[in-house]
Parts: sequence; structure tokens; C-alpha cells
Amino acid sequence: MATRDSVRAWLLEGLQHEDVMPAGPHVVEAPHRRHAWWQVMCLTGLDYFSTLGYQPGIAALAAGLLSPVATLFLVALTLFGALPVYRRVAVESPRGQGSVAMLERLAPRWWGKLFVLVLLGFAATDFVITMTLSAADATAHILENPFVPRALQGHQVAVTIVLLALLGGVFLLGFSEAIGVAVVLVGVYLSLNVVVVTAAVLHVADRPALVVDWKQALLASHGGPASMVLLSLLVMPKLALGLSGFETGVAVMPLIKGDLAGRIRGARRLLTTVALVMSVFLIASSFVTSVLIPLREFREGGRANGRALAYLAHAYLGNRFGTLYDASTIAILWFAGASAMAGLLNLVPRYLPRYGMAPDWTRAVRPLVLVFTAVAFAITVIFRASVTAQGGAYATGVLVLILSAAVAVTVSVHRRGRRAATAAYAAIALVLTYTLVANVIERPDGVKIASFFITAIVVTSLISRATRSTELRVTRVVLDPLAERFLREVPGHEVHLIANEPQRRDRAEYEEKLREQWRNHRLDTATPVLFVEATVPDASEFLTELRVRGEERYGHRILRLESSSIPNALAALLLYIRDCFRKLPHIYFHWAEENPVAAMLRYLVFGVGDVPAMTREILREAEPDPERRPRVHVG
Repeated sequence: MATRDSVRAWLLEGLQHEDVMPAGPHVVEAPHRRHAWWQVMCLTGLDYFSTLGYQPGIAALAAGLLSPVATLFLVALTLFGALPVYRRVAVESPRGQGSVAMLERLAPRWWGKLFVLVLLGFAATDFVITMTLSAADATAHILENPFVPRALQGHQVAVTIVLLALLGGVFLLGFSEAIGVAVVLVGVYLSLNVVVVTAAVLHVADRPALVVDWKQALLASHGGPASMVLLSLLVMPKLALGLSGFETGVAVMPLIKGDLAGRIRGARRLLTTVALVMSVFLIASSFVTSVLIPLREFREGGRANGRALAYLAHAYLGNRFGTLYDASTIAILWFAGASAMAGLLNLVPRYLPRYGMAPDWTRAVRPLVLVFTAVAFAITVIFRASVTAQGGAYATGVLVLILSAAVAVTVSVHRRGRRAATAAYAAIALVLTYTLVANVIERPDGVKIASFFITAIVVTSLISRATRSTELRVTRVVLDPLAERFLREVPGHEVHLIANEPQRRDRAEYEEKLREQWRNHRLDTATPVLFVEATVPDASEFLTELRVRGEERYGHRILRLESSSIPNALAALLLYIRDCFRKLPHIYFHWAEENPVAAMLRYLVFGVGDVPAMTREILREAEPDPERRPRVHVG
């Protein structure tokens, strides 16, 4: 029993602290240290630059000899589509919330919350597949290295699971922000890639016949330039992995040095630099790998499958340099998985607890690490640790996030009346829509995986919202001067409140309500009473600040308030009156003529219905002492 309790305490460490946030590269809540934008760029580069490990091979399989042409269109979409969108996201969401927060603001209420949950499902797909695909590609570099024992051949799944388990173990032990490590890894990795690509380009320059043969084969297979361009546009969506990293780029903005304006400038430099560097590498790598590597080597079982540039490193620079390149690639791919895990650990607590849509244990890091690691194991087994097979799922997650950012930016500039900018961003959104739809039609695995995450998130969220329905979730109560005067002027040690659902708000409504309460509760007509009226502007919010306004109408004193939940608002007001004015509050209701099950459902979804019973239950949980508990009367 003691062992079980100690394990539970270890798993839920930090749960008792409401302000604890998981540590990691994506932390945005007041980071302890800030860094120069180029250092933070290396953190983004863990995700973005690491795709060089597998992007050229996936491009060759998708487009064949047309890989360099299709890559040019991908680079155009990067520089003239994704980059302008995320430079705008950096301006409008500068605290690291990204495009999801922009859409949350643009689409409030339940529809907005559900939309965010769906986006979180695609974001989870992006991050989880980043982990599994990066680990699978690291495995490919391990197994194809000539110095690795041949006994490991054919055990891709097992090796990948070991890498993922090590990744999960790091987070179970504790993971802190490691920008210094990211700078070293990215610096070494990009330097080695410069050497490999330069060596490959020089080899092609020494043998111009290779380019001539490639051109002839290209013309023989695809005819003239028009058909090449058309076919490249058709296959370009399969190369969408090369767009990854933009969402991460805005998520790490709070780590950049400077005030808010300085961080925005730094983030825009970061995004521009990383896009330009990656574009150069994408074009160069796709060209040299297409010219120098036979197509059969890119296929499953080939020596260039998932490791095209590593193949060239071994072929033209020797096995010792190739092993150094493999080690660098494995390190950055593995660390890209760490970045993705940190992103998940920060993404879930950032949104779901605010909606009341997360179980209490999701505030602890270790249970989430175990859940995400188990999911990564399952995906690795399902896809048999294949880089190519997971490419479609990864591209789907990436494209949905970029498209959501384009839509959010389009709506935002439209609301500001900027017609030219609206047309430009709308055009980008249309191109991204085509890219996403084409990718989904060709490779629907991404939607299937995202559907699993979306379903799991929505179901868990709704269950959590229901189980937390009796929590007191008002963060603060603020009275205006008139409301405060009303309560101070109530004589004696009790305050009597009549709950009224406002309708016409004329004299007859209040007089009828008074007679009803006198009749039902035998209130003395000489007893001073206050009316309390609560309305629900947005029932989808969970935590709210309660502002109470006093109003005098037809000689009656009224306390008016708005909240996402009427029972919560009333319970919070009653407790506030008891604690601040040292008077025991009594509140009077009448029973509604409604089925109690239907009333409960209305309460969960709309914040109204079954108000007397829920108010009493919230008070019972908030105040265990019956003598100190505000009184609820129903007649």
C-alpha cells in the first residue's frame, strides 16, 4: 500500500500547485530566461531542420524525377504563403498562443470551443507524428550505418520503440528548457548538411552527363514544361512535410529577448530566416538526390529510404564522415521528438483546464507523458515504423494548422477593413485548402489519426465538464458602489435575496414575484428583500469573474450579474456576502415545471436549468459546515 501511494505521489507530483506548468521548449508562461532570436530559432529548427533527414526521400518517392520542380512549388508556398501568414500571426498573437488562440477569439461560445478542440486534435496529430516519424527516421539512420551490427536489421519497430521509451523516460525524470543544446545540435547538423550538399553539387558539376541524363529522362517521362508544371502542382501536396515548424516558431515567441514589440520583431526575423535557410536546403537537396540516387534506393528496403542525404554522405565522403552525419541526424531527430513532447505537455494544460474540459490529473506532467508515449508506441506499431507511411499523417496535421492560421489571419485583416490584404491572405488560404484536400484524398491516414485524437479529446472533455459541474468556478466577485450600498444598508444579521429570471422587468413582474415568495415561503412582508438577477452571455466559459451591479427599479433594489453559469454565480455571491458583510444570506427560489434530467442537461450546456438544486450542491461542496452555509429555500 505504501508503495502504491508513493508511486501515485510521484506520478502526480506538482498537481497540488495550480500555477505549475510543464517545463520544456514551448513554455510560454513567464520563462525564467530569454534569449536572442537566432538562439530561439535553433529551438524551432529542431522540428523544421530535422525534416531534411527524410524530406528528400519522401519527395523523390512522391514526384520521382520531378522532385526538384515540385520542391520549387513547395518553396514558393513556403515563402509566399506560410511565411506571410505566420509573420502576421506573430503580430496578433505575440504571447505564444499561436493561430489556435486567434481562432478562439474569432469564434467564441460553444462553437468556438468545439472548433478549438478539433484543432487540438490535429495539433496532437502533428506533435505525436513528429515524435514517431522522427524516431522512425532516426532508426533508419541507425540501421543503415555500416558500423551497426547486422543483427539489428529488420527490427525497425523495436528500435523505434526503444527511442520513444527513452524520450518518455527523459520527461518522466524531468525536462528543462535546453536552448543551448538546440543551438549546438542545429549548428552542427546544418554545417554537416552544407558539407554533404556541397560535395554532392561538386560531384554533379564534375559529371555534367548526370544532369543531361536526368533532363532526358524527365522529358521522356513527362513531355514538355507545361505537363511538368501541372504534374508538379498535383504532387506538391505530398511534399507538405517541408512546411513543418511554423506553428512552433510562434509558440516560442515568449523566449525571445525584449519587450513585446521587440519579441515580435525577433519572431519575424526568426520565421523569415528559418524559411529562407530551409528553402535553400530543400531545393539543393532535392536536386542532388534526384540526380545522384537511383529511384529504387528510395523505396522501402532501399539504402536511401528515409535517409537520402545520409546515403550521399556515405557514398561521397566516406563511412567515417557518414557515421558522423548519421549521429548528428539521429541526435536532432530524437531531440525534435523531445520538442514535440514538450509542445503537447504545454498545449493540453493551456486550453482544456480553462474550458473545464480536462480531468484533474492532466495538470501533472508524468501521467500525460505516459499517455502520449503509449499513443506513440501504438502509432509506431500500426505504421511499422515506416517514415514514408507516416508522411501523410504528419502532412495533414501540419497543413491543418497552417490553414487554420491562414483563415484566422484572413478574418482578422478583413475585420480591419484591409481589402487588399484580405484578398492576398484568402488566396493563400485557398492554395493551402487545395494542398490539404489533395493530401487527404491521396493519404487519408492523417484524418483517421486526427479523428481518433479529436474523438478522444471531445469525449474526455465533455465527461470532465460534466463531472466538474458542481465546482465553484468564479475567480473573483466585484461589486459596484450601488450594489455594495444595498448590502450594507440591509438591517440585522441576515440578507434575504429573491432569485428572479428577468423577462419584461416591469412593475408587475416584480410585484408578482414578491407575492409568490411571500406565499410560498411565508416571508414577512416587513422583511427587506433584494432581487438578484443573473444572465448567461456565454455558457461555454468555465472560469469567470463575477461583476455585480446594483439597480433600483420601481422602488425595488436589484443585484444584477452575468456569468457562464447561474448556479455558480449565485453560490459565489452568497459566499461573498457572508464573508465580506458578516451576514448570513438566504436565497429564495420556486420549483421549475421541468423534467429534472432535461434541467440538468440545460445546466451543463447552457448554464441554466435546475438552478435551486445546483446552487445548493455547489454551496455544499464549497462550505462543508452546515451552520456557516448560506441558506437555499425552494417552494
